[in-house]
Amino acid sequence: MNFLVRTIKNSLVTRNLELRTFLLFSLVLFVACGDFMEPVESTPEPTAYEFNYWLLNHTYLYEAELKNLPAVGDSIPLLYSALEDRYTRYYPPSKSEAAENQMNTSIVEGDLGMEYLVIYTEGDDHPYPILISRVYADSPAGRAKVPRYGRIISANGISMEGYDSKMVYDSIVDYSADISLTVFFDDSLLQFDLTKETVYAPTVFLDTIEGITFVTITEFKESTADRENGTFGELRAYLDSTAGVSEPRVLDLRNNPGGLISQCLPAADLFVKEGLLSRRQFVSLTPDGKRTHRSLDVLANPGDPGENGKFLMLANRASASCAEIFIAAAKEQGGIPLAGETTFGKGIGQSQWKTLEGGLAVITNLEFYTPKGNSYHKKGIAPDMHCPEGASRTCALNAVKTLYGNSPKTQSAKMSVAERAIKESLLASTKTTIPAKSFDMGGALDSVVHFVNYPYSP
Repeated sequence: MNFLVRTIKNSLVTRNLELRTFLLFSLVLFVACGDFMEPVESTPEPTAYEFNYWLLNHTYLYEAELKNLPAVGDSIPLLYSALEDRYTRYYPPSKSEAAENQMNTSIVEGDLGMEYLVIYTEGDDHPYPILISRVYADSPAGRAKVPRYGRIISANGISMEGYDSKMVYDSIVDYSADISLTVFFDDSLLQFDLTKETVYAPTVFLDTIEGITFVTITEFKESTADRENGTFGELRAYLDSTAGVSEPRVLDLRNNPGGLISQCLPAADLFVKEGLLSRRQFVSLTPDGKRTHRSLDVLANPGDPGENGKFLMLANRASASCAEIFIAAAKEQGGIPLAGETTFGKGIGQSQWKTLEGGLAVITNLEFYTPKGNSYHKKGIAPDMHCPEGASRTCALNAVKTLYGNSPKTQSAKMSVAERAIKESLLASTKTTIPAKSFDMGGALDSVVHFVNYPYSP
């Protein structure tokens, strides 16, 4: 911290990088040589605006745009808005912690730990359309053993019958800390008294449809249901537990907006035996605070549980950023075919910087390429097997049959109406959802860089 602050201070006085470095070195040298010198008067502390101006000039990827930055001002948001890149942004101290949590973790504040679908089924005797589609194991709902595929009959004594049930249910859950649920499951009415809490949502989910396992990866976060290893840990645990499976499986990355490259690259490595995983070019700071351009190739490590399995990837127009890094590596180096639609095309990444005033700067400073050196920014990654009717699971099943033949497994004949309705909905859905918050938060992000951990001279 002291080094970078001193660097900026001197740059404010001299406006000359070489002279600034020389003066800093001389000052340290003189102090080390004797204690008889008169104290040197310190230069002024940089303002928050000056600090962010300096940071952008030294780390922002698109150097030609830096001339648009106003050197003098007092509005940091206005400073960042002078740049064309919509992923580069600043969060003030009051919002920086929440922004970090949103980008790096799957935390859901005040939640029961379950997801639902609203489905009206023809010929269904139950006029209650809210069906529980997922239950998180480590959550109030999971610990209470709320059943997946259950149907919510009432919440806090209010019936969930009819077309306005979703609005009523959401209102109850949003404004009540304690929720009493009545759930219909397996011909029984079950009662659950739940208290909301902060939940780390899983980012890897499993569904078996027509005998094929769909492994859905919703995003790439460093702290999820697996607090220590994040999305990578969740995926690794699943692959370890199914190491002997020979049947084909689908890796579903539809609507995955990305996340941290420290997660999506190790996740891709689980399926790649050898060779290049990803290539990037980026702008960074040298130890003495200078702007520099670098490149980095990331290589695969052999011996992972996904390397010998049969897989197909499924993606759509909302598969972006870190999801595209994963897709490019698994497709070009892992030999895993891609079905669906051309992906979003976000081939740039951001680094997070803690600023002097406690804010958070998210700055685009990386550009990614596929293992074969192809740029996909603003172009996307084209599928090997295009789905003309949309990237549905039905299309993925057809692609699996084309590639690997019919699965020897068969769908269970005995399913509840709710389970069948949910699976049919999952099978047919081609909905493309681009979560605004995820893309606004920057998509693919490098590791958090804290100034206090950066090499500096005392």
